[in-house]
Amino acid sequence: MPPVPPIAVIPATEAINPRYRDIDAWDPLSALQAMWEAQMAAAAAVQPALPALAAAAEAAALRLADGTGRLAYAGAGTSGRIGVQDGAELPPTFDWPQHRLVLLMAGGDQAFTRSIENAEDNREAGAAAVADNAIGPHDVVVGTAASGSTPYTTAVIQAARARGALTIGVANSPGGTLLAAAEHPILVETGAEAIAGSTRMKAGTAQKIVLNLLSSQIMIQLGRVHLGLMVDMQAKNEKLRLRALRMLRHLTGEADQARLQSALAAADNKVKTAVLIVHGLDRPAAEASLLRNNNRLREALKEIGK
Repeated sequence: MPPVPPIAVIPATEAINPRYRDIDAWDPLSALQAMWEAQMAAAAAVQPALPALAAAAEAAALRLADGTGRLAYAGAGTSGRIGVQDGAELPPTFDWPQHRLVLLMAGGDQAFTRSIENAEDNREAGAAAVADNAIGPHDVVVGTAASGSTPYTTAVIQAARARGALTIGVANSPGGTLLAAAEHPILVETGAEAIAGSTRMKAGTAQKIVLNLLSSQIMIQLGRVHLGLMVDMQAKNEKLRLRALRMLRHLTGEADQARLQSALAAADNKVKTAVLIVHGLDRPAAEASLLRNNNRLREALKEIGK
């Protein structure tokens, strides 16, 4: 077993907040009010990190713009599961290709739903995961750890950076190994939890916000959002097909529903392609226009004078 660190050396997220000392004796409404206030504080703690987030998103979008690089998430426990959730939502929301998404979880896939003992301490497994997935210079790797020093996650970031990948570290405690290892460190100081050490609470909330912001901004910069709409979503059920129809009507001003449905059908329910079809292009010409313009509908529309 790895040596246990001295008791006095603990991350900020593991500290005990005296404000919540008797929370187990409070009435439910008072306890919930206090925990809700802590959640609001977690959201507010993200604001100072926005400049670092902006820089990381810009660098990541540049790295991924060539169409070959992958976006990878790495973490353990709660942090790992939050990363998995963020990554898993990118294909349906932004049509991010599944083969360009890598999810690295301490303990493997079985750790998505249950705790795997000692997995987070396994540095060798972190380095091996990077090698096994052939992480390299075209890729972006985001590692998340509340304590900022999770061995598995730090090892992933160190190994990925050594192989030329762009690395981003997200932590809730200062001074840890993860932020030191990452090219783009993002510190969100959430402090002690209402239930001491339960980083699924404030730290987890802040991590979810950070990853939401980071991945959404990357997708915006890659042209997968147009006029505030997720125009690259995968319309694979009736609700989403109706949403695509509404988007197409909004973006083109076309009122003829039959024409809108025909354009969507011709475009295989891809909204950006359907917009260009409504404006007179056939599918091959629409797809070629988007390809020339780096998948950006705004630029493709300018090209045809719209």
